[in-house]
Amino acid sequence: MIIDLSRNRFEGVIPASLHQLSVLESLDLSSNKVGGEIPQQLASLTFLVVLNLSHNHLVGCIPKGKQFDMFDNSSYQGNDGLRGLPLSKDCGGDDGAPQATTPVELHDDEEEERDLISWQAVLMGFGCGLVIGLSIIYIMLSTHSLVWFSRMVVKFEKRIVTTMERHKKRY
Repeated sequence: MIIDLSRNRFEGVIPASLHQLSVLESLDLSSNKVGGEIPQQLASLTFLVVLNLSHNHLVGCIPKGKQFDMFDNSSYQGNDGLRGLPLSKDCGGDDGAPQATTPVELHDDEEEERDLISWQAVLMGFGCGLVIGLSIIYIMLSTHSLVWFSRMVVKFEKRIVTTMERHKKRY
């Protein structure tokens, strides 16, 4: 079973009940706004081969278990509050006791900037297309080349009519 819920702006925590999906092979929750800790129960998913929890707001220790020991850094990148293997941040304190998890403050500045950049690209493309389209229309009207356009429309109309007649004969 594969679950891919990436890039959906989901908020909240990862439900611990996911461990009941015993045949889960792939879980992708990347690029959302999921926070909190990774449930320890997910370590019991023995068929889990692909895990991507990157670019969320997760905190705490990464669960230890058969499958979780084989995932690399890329599965967790972009979660500044996560600790434990395979990340460079150690999960335990100096005395071996686990450190208390402090929630990471959620900032959407980076996402807002990404959204703004994508809208800028859309607007630039729209502007260029509008200028080019209006230029072509101006040239066609000023050079009286509407004959070419009308021939193209007539050919297209004939093609549609011919296709419709063929389909009528079949049925």
